[in-house]
Amino acid sequence: MPTKVTARYVLGFNNGQHVLLEEACVVYDGDAITYVGHHYEGPMDKERHLGDALLMPGLIDLDALTDIDHLILDSWAGPEQAKGHQWSEDYFRNRRADVFTAEERQQIREYALIQLILHGITTYMPIASEVHSEWAEPFEELVGMAATSRRLGLRAYLGPAYRSGVNVVLENGERSVMFDGARGLEGLADALRFIDHVTELDDPLVNGVLLPCRIETLDLEVLKATAAASQERDLLVRLHSLQGLVERQLILDWHGVTPLELLDQVGMLNERLLIPHATYTDRNPAVHGEDRGDLARLADSGASIIHCPLTSMRYGSTLDSFNAYKAAGVNISLGTDSFPPDLIRGIDAGVQLAKILAGSNDAGDVAGYFDAATLGGAHALRRPDLGRLEPGAQADMVAFSLGDVRDGVHDDPLRTLILNGTARQAVLSVVAGRTVMADGRIEGVDLESWRAKGQELFEKMRDAYTQRDTGKRTTDELFPPVYARLER
Repeated sequence: MPTKVTARYVLGFNNGQHVLLEEACVVYDGDAITYVGHHYEGPMDKERHLGDALLMPGLIDLDALTDIDHLILDSWAGPEQAKGHQWSEDYFRNRRADVFTAEERQQIREYALIQLILHGITTYMPIASEVHSEWAEPFEELVGMAATSRRLGLRAYLGPAYRSGVNVVLENGERSVMFDGARGLEGLADALRFIDHVTELDDPLVNGVLLPCRIETLDLEVLKATAAASQERDLLVRLHSLQGLVERQLILDWHGVTPLELLDQVGMLNERLLIPHATYTDRNPAVHGEDRGDLARLADSGASIIHCPLTSMRYGSTLDSFNAYKAAGVNISLGTDSFPPDLIRGIDAGVQLAKILAGSNDAGDVAGYFDAATLGGAHALRRPDLGRLEPGAQADMVAFSLGDVRDGVHDDPLRTLILNGTARQAVLSVVAGRTVMADGRIEGVDLESWRAKGQELFEKMRDAYTQRDTGKRTTDELFPPVYARLER
C-alpha cells in the first residue's frame, strides 16, 4: 500500500525541470513514486507529516568520502609541509604497510556511510584515501562495504580503487610518482571480479563501476585496459583528472599531451567517464587563462564532471567557472570528497565562489547547483529515474527541516536552506521506498558509539603519517594546532 509524505515545500518535477510546490505531498508505493501534487485522495497505508520542511529528490554524491576525515589535517599546509602528507621514497621501496586492519577498514566504511545518510545523501560513489593502505583497495574490502551499504539501505556505485603508481616525495625532495605496473593490472582484475560479484548479488541498490585512482598514478597499459573494459562491458569509469598543476606537468612530461588529451588518446573520453574536479582546463588562470577548446571537447564527448566546491575551496582552488562549464554544455554533477559530506554547504560555497569569479551577484546559480546535485548526478549515472520527484521515478527523497527559529525567515526555501542551514537539518531519507533515516535516527545504529569509534580510528590514522614522512617529523610538527597547547 502507498505511503504519503506531506511538507510545506516539495521540489517536484514538471516539463523537464524542478518546480516548487507549497503544502504538497509525495506518494510512493514500493520503490516508485506514484503521485506528486496537492490533492491526493487515493488509498494509503502510512502518512508522514513533515511540517515546515523542504522535501526534495535524494542528493547524489559522486565523490563521497568513505574514509576518516583527513581534510581537517592536510588542508592547512604550505608546499613543503604538504610533502609530509605523501609517501616517502623509502616508505614506497621498503616499508609500505596497511595502517588499519581489515576489520577496522570495514568500521571506517560503516562510519562514513552513516555520515552520508545523516547528511541527506541517498546515492553515492565512494572515494577513500589510499595513502593509508599498503597499495590500494582489495576486492574483499569492497565486498564487505557492499554488504554494509545494503544493510543501511543506500544506493551505491562501487568498485575497488586501483593504481599502478603512488605519489611520493623522492629523496631529493621532489614530488613524483613511483610505479609497480603489476599491481595496477592486479587491481583492475580485482575491479572486474567485483563487477561479477555485483552481478551475482542482483541487488538494484548495488551497482558496479570502475574506480581507478588519479590519472598520474595509472600507466598507459592500465589506462588503455580500463578504457577497453569500460567499452566492452558498458561500465562507468570515474577517474580523478584535470585536478592539479603537478598532475598536469607530470602527464606533459611523460606523454607530451595534456591530461584531457591523454584521456582521449586512450579511448576513455566518452559518455561513460566521470571526472572529479576538472578544474585545470585551459581556461583556468593557472593554465592559459582563456578558453582554447577544452570545455567544448568535454561537452562533445558526453563525459560528466564531478564538481566538489566545498573541498576545492578549502584547498584553495575552484571551478572557473560553474557558469562557463554549464554554458558550454558540460554535464555537471556534485561530490563532497571530504568531511562533512554536506552538499548543502557545498552548494552554498559554489554559489558564492561563482559570484566572486564573475564579479556579479546574479552569477550565483542556485537552481543550477541543485540541478547538479540531483539531475546532473542522475545523468552521469545514466539513470533518468533518479534525481527527480515525479510519478514513475525511484522513491529516493530527502527532507530538510526549516522550522527552527535559527533557520530564519522564508522567502524561497532553497535559498533559506543554503544560506542559513546545512545538511545536518535532514529529517527524513528514503531510498527505493525504504526509510533509512527519520528524525536524525538510523534504525539499529548507535550514533554515540560510532562517534567514539570514529575518533579512535582518526587518531590511529593521524599517528601513521610520521611513518611515511620523508622528514620523519612528529605528528604535532606535521599538523600544528591553531594555538599552542598547554600541558596539564
